[in-house]
Amino acid sequence: MLKPRTLTTGWHDLDSGGLDLADPVHACCHGSRLLGREPSFVLHGGGNTSVKHRWGDITGRAVDALYVKGSGWDLATIEPAGFAPLRLSRLHELLDLDRLSDTDMTRELAASKLDPAAPQPSVEALLHAFLPFPAVQHSHADAIVAMTNTADGEANCREIYGDDVVVIPYVMPGFDLAREVRKRWPEQADDNTVGMVLLNHGLFTFGPDTEAALAHHVELIERCEAWLRGRHTAPVAEPPPAVLAIDRLDVCRVRAEVSAAADRPMITTVHQGPDVAAFVGRDDWADLSQRGPLTPDHVLRTKRLPQVGRDVSAYVADYKRYFDDNQQRAREAGRGDLTMLDPAPRVVLDSEFGLITIGRTRAESDIVADIYHHTIDVITTVEDDLGGYVALDAADIFDCEYWDLEQAKLRRQGVPPPLAGQVAVVTGAASGIGRACAAELLTQGAAVVGLDLSATTETAFDRSDWLGLQVDVTDETAVDEALNEAVGAFGGVDIVIVCAGVFAASLPIGELDGETWRRTQAVNVDSVLTLFNQVHPLMQLSPVDGRVVVVGSKNVAAPGRGAAAYSASKAALTQLARVAALEWADDGIRVNIVHPDAVFDTGLWSDELVAKRAETYGMTPEEYKRRNLLRTEVTSATVALAVVSLCGPAFAATTGAQIPIDGGSDRVV
Repeated sequence: MLKPRTLTTGWHDLDSGGLDLADPVHACCHGSRLLGREPSFVLHGGGNTSVKHRWGDITGRAVDALYVKGSGWDLATIEPAGFAPLRLSRLHELLDLDRLSDTDMTRELAASKLDPAAPQPSVEALLHAFLPFPAVQHSHADAIVAMTNTADGEANCREIYGDDVVVIPYVMPGFDLAREVRKRWPEQADDNTVGMVLLNHGLFTFGPDTEAALAHHVELIERCEAWLRGRHTAPVAEPPPAVLAIDRLDVCRVRAEVSAAADRPMITTVHQGPDVAAFVGRDDWADLSQRGPLTPDHVLRTKRLPQVGRDVSAYVADYKRYFDDNQQRAREAGRGDLTMLDPAPRVVLDSEFGLITIGRTRAESDIVADIYHHTIDVITTVEDDLGGYVALDAADIFDCEYWDLEQAKLRRQGVPPPLAGQVAVVTGAASGIGRACAAELLTQGAAVVGLDLSATTETAFDRSDWLGLQVDVTDETAVDEALNEAVGAFGGVDIVIVCAGVFAASLPIGELDGETWRRTQAVNVDSVLTLFNQVHPLMQLSPVDGRVVVVGSKNVAAPGRGAAAYSASKAALTQLARVAALEWADDGIRVNIVHPDAVFDTGLWSDELVAKRAETYGMTPEEYKRRNLLRTEVTSATVALAVVSLCGPAFAATTGAQIPIDGGSDRVV
């Protein structure tokens, strides 16, 4: 049974956010946000909306226009600027054509824009233009898709709606769909028509204004939801327990194989909630998962089918056969040769793993997860209550996956950042050099797991590719659990940045107590050995070869008075890293060390302490901060740039190096 909706979409259920609801375009924007914030209606870019209104050009003339959602805008957050104004008369002329290729349609829609700066309009703009109503709303609501993805989809529509809706068999979006609707509209529509159901696709509703079109949308979906509830007779079962715990190395292996198939590092995320456990606990789950997606729109995110089990090579072979079979059909239809997309899965289902979702980034993986959680809900409902889930056939799905217009969207995504798809673990990530390293890694596209004793680690960055964990790095069990979370969230570990450390109170050796000494060694050296022990097997499975950067100290080469514990610990840490460079080179893992000095924007320094030290040297604080050969200030960001550079391709042939980041020290040089 479909999960009940938790959001409502009444016209006044959402603050207008400064929109002037008397303006039809602003009202369309408001209605779009209401539609888009309900996940069971619209998922990640799906759906579109429009309103017909006058456009005032620079000469003062008014032109009849269609304001339609622009490609790339999300309905939940769209702004008025996200609607492309198109010359309506030109769209009607295009509808009179017998044939219009996707390429020509895209060019003509762009040429029809009344504002050249507006976004590229939705590919369904011609359909919006044809519908004889001022306001139109379109979604891929779960209930509608569930009701139509059956052998009796059209009969179900008639049972629920009678003659209130027009029913259209599945046709590829774009010109062909607009022409099909235009052909069938006179046969079915009358004065009482309030909606249109596209089988295996979604719902259109319309009205004199957006408020009315949205009200019709909600009302038609509620009728479908009520019909589905009436078909559900099975008792509500207790949710099953979560899927059993899994070996994190198994997850890393799957990620490595998926990344190899995709020819780039990928993020994998494990999901083991009750809905997943219930699904993979069914006797028929493997068969059911191979029926196809809820709507062809999902194929670009999820591929046509999930992978069942852990054999990535078998999935890749099946995908290549699917491509070859349909490529031949495309050639025969005059589409020429197509270039195969990467054959790696985006969804993996396994009786132990549960669900693994895959993307080039954590955000992409999360989108796949949202879609597949809805997919599980819909296909089990249809299978159990409506006589069997039936998706479109492979040829229709392929045509959408390799549709020229969708391929163009992929090409517009541009070059990914240098560390996209890679996973980094940073210790001491809550402040100073550690936080700066985390920030730079995120900027360069990595997913980052930050470990620190401070609770602020968890909220240091508000983004999906950040996992901040409050961890005492000297606690072996806590570190082990943190790595389990890291692998569950992102799939593995490619980069380790060791920043966690303590600087004990400055004491001469004669006054240095054993507890201070041991605590310093425990944090600065022993914890790193623990981390290295646990992370090495994960980095052996990195799809891009592992990299480690250890933050040492100038004190390794030039110790200072009163810093015996700190200097000795950093020297020991350096030796540990050098040995790791020797031992791990066979695994392709490179290990390098940086030695910063006088980094004053860390927790070790306060303005008062800087001023006191500067006075000792007869300097101003600014002079003291630049007391190096280059007369430059070394900041946490300076160190972070060097650290992250060591993780990039420029240093692909470097391991075991020790690099000072101190502006030049006459005690070291």
